[in-house]
Amino acid sequence: MNKKIIIGLLTCASLAYGCQSSSTQNKQAATMADSTSSPAFDSQIDGKEVKLFQLKNDKLAITLTNYGARLVSLKVPDKDGKLTDVILGYDSAKEYKDNYNNYYGAIVGRYGNRIGKASFKLNGEVYSLEKNDGENSLHGGTNGVYNKVWDVVSSTSTSITLAYTSPDKEAGYPGTVKMEVTYTLEENGALAIAYQATTDKETVLNLTNHAYFNLNGAGDSSILDHELQIDAKAITEVDSTLIPTGKSLPVAGTAFDFTKPTRIGTRIEDENAQLKIGKGYDHNFELNKKDGFQKVAQVYAAKTGIEMDIYTTEPGLQFYSGNFMKDSDPKGKEGKVYPFRSAFCLETQHFPDAPNHPNFASTVLKPGEKYSSKTTYQFSVK
Repeated sequence: MNKKIIIGLLTCASLAYGCQSSSTQNKQAATMADSTSSPAFDSQIDGKEVKLFQLKNDKLAITLTNYGARLVSLKVPDKDGKLTDVILGYDSAKEYKDNYNNYYGAIVGRYGNRIGKASFKLNGEVYSLEKNDGENSLHGGTNGVYNKVWDVVSSTSTSITLAYTSPDKEAGYPGTVKMEVTYTLEENGALAIAYQATTDKETVLNLTNHAYFNLNGAGDSSILDHELQIDAKAITEVDSTLIPTGKSLPVAGTAFDFTKPTRIGTRIEDENAQLKIGKGYDHNFELNKKDGFQKVAQVYAAKTGIEMDIYTTEPGLQFYSGNFMKDSDPKGKEGKVYPFRSAFCLETQHFPDAPNHPNFASTVLKPGEKYSSKTTYQFSVK
């Protein structure tokens, strides 16, 4: 490998900021931020100011917006040293708002992924959620945190912390949840993304980032030539609506066996009941890792020479192969078309529908506890 760029999800030191601040604090933080003047992003959504921010050093460059606390661009060097934007997105805040259910680059929740029948029981009480995916709830519903304008807590030229307070019963979830996400560029070429949260009432929480990747560059025609390896011996079986049945399916000898580097397109059209349900890959891989922070996956694109290694503390990894993308979708950044299967998502997570499956790792957050998660996307070229 000629050079290595590490993109990591690191833990915040503390929830010093309670996800609320005075207008004076917000103005000071905004002044510190390296805000990029952009008429396409300088706007208001739900009465709150939306901005575009840029973080850069001599190794990495990203842009992000406080609408959905989302990444807008992520540029890393390819094998020729050319900065390549490897995530999908739009050119304006309005496009993100109008196409909110694509989730490009956003923090999704309160519960990332699906909850079956849009309901769950906690401490004997049934909580009903919005049905925004057939009869199920997906990514917290249309009122999820990805569809909110977050506050800027603090910022420098290489770091920014954003916060959002989700009130009790927002989108149907119990408890007032105060959450933070911090993006930081490290001197060694690392992008750190950290999540922390607290609640005043027992609730469930499962936050993740929904970046759509194409290591050949956003707007390239396909990701089927990417080689993928996932350290998982099983996937979570799903029913016809992509809700877990509660069973695990071994991947050995199936289209889901990525225990060795395999092109995404090699078996995606195989006769497999689970593939048919997802119209391709849209499944939770049950990671072999034990507790702690470990490498769980690797992706490589020969065209650019970019390789991405993923490390996480989470027990699951949702692999989505862009099965619902289509040429007729609104154009993305720089007017580019994002056709069918032109991006993939690898979302580190607790399992889908975990609140309804006692055998899954718990997503319950209690008062007095701190929610935190850590994931690292480590980029290199070869």
